[in-house]
Amino acid sequence: MALDSSTDMSLSRRAMKAELLDAETELKLAYAWRDHRDEQALHRLITAYMRLAISMASKFKRYGAPMNDLIQEAGLGLMKAADKFDPDRGVRFSTYAVWWIKASIQDYVMRNWSMVRTGSTSSQKSLFFNMRRVQARLEREAQAAGETLDKHQLHQMISTEIGVPLHDVVMMEGRLSGSDYSLNATQSVDDEGREWIDALEDDSAQAAELVEDSHDTEQLREWLLAAMAALNERERFIVRERKLRDDPRTLESLGDELGLSKERVRQLEAAAFGKMRKSLEAQSREVQHFLL
Repeated sequence: MALDSSTDMSLSRRAMKAELLDAETELKLAYAWRDHRDEQALHRLITAYMRLAISMASKFKRYGAPMNDLIQEAGLGLMKAADKFDPDRGVRFSTYAVWWIKASIQDYVMRNWSMVRTGSTSSQKSLFFNMRRVQARLEREAQAAGETLDKHQLHQMISTEIGVPLHDVVMMEGRLSGSDYSLNATQSVDDEGREWIDALEDDSAQAAELVEDSHDTEQLREWLLAAMAALNERERFIVRERKLRDDPRTLESLGDELGLSKERVRQLEAAAFGKMRKSLEAQSREVQHFLL
């Protein structure tokens, strides 16, 4: 369920008043959930660490996502952590939960940053959340040393610093450099200006193509009717039932109706197609690629 702003504030207040768990209580609750699926233990564990989830969610507000949505995603990450936590490993739940909460929030931010998918690999995610910070630091250091970095040099340094391929840096730079725009926006400030959608190529069939296709279809229909007329009644029946029905009949069913063997029906079908081929070839060599 989506959270509204009032629910968001109420949840934050409740989280701040939640109990603080010591290591022993936390361990007991984790075992109760893992071994006995004790929902009350799970609720206490989640409630106690919801303040951690909210705190982490607040660090992602700069990406433009609504705070209530960030909190909701953080809560989902916290629940995933509780479900997968193994108390036998000897680590605190909060330490384990941080990774799941962060991953859940980051996935949400990247999914909603743009209509175009920003990235899904670990290197792309690392770039999305660290590229601007690393770039700003590299530019400050270069300026302090009296150096000037061109775009290619900067991209290479970011690639090395974050440990990702250079082409991923270039791709992410392009995706982060602008926002989504409506295709119905005008191309100029003039109210009479064309919309961007008007500049897209129309991939539908043009009038000339439609006329040509209609002519070809009609010509082919006439050729096929003439070829069918060259068959006897039994051959026409077999061709219609085998090739012109939405649900073609089997050789066996036709054999039963005509009192023939399955093999004999197949022979008659092959003979009929042979006659049609000769008829079509006699009418036009252009029909070769339509032949059965």
